[in-house]
Amino acid sequence: MKKAGILIIVVGILITIFTGISFKTEEEVLEIGDFELTREEEHEVNWAPWVGVVVVAAGVVVMLTAKKK
Repeated sequence: MKKAGILIIVVGILITIFTGISFKTEEEVLEIGDFELTREEEHEVNWAPWVGVVVVAAGVVVMLTAKKK
């Protein structure tokens, strides 16, 4: 469980640093025979930095509640 807690903490730190991602999709607009017209569209997904802080806190809780062997 400690490894899972560490992984959750690392993910939380990354979420705090990088507050969003963007990606592109390609959509076919028109196709006539061999002729094809496509459109590229950019999308963004953003989140607040406090989300990463909550994830880090959850990772700390997981680490602290992990049973020792």
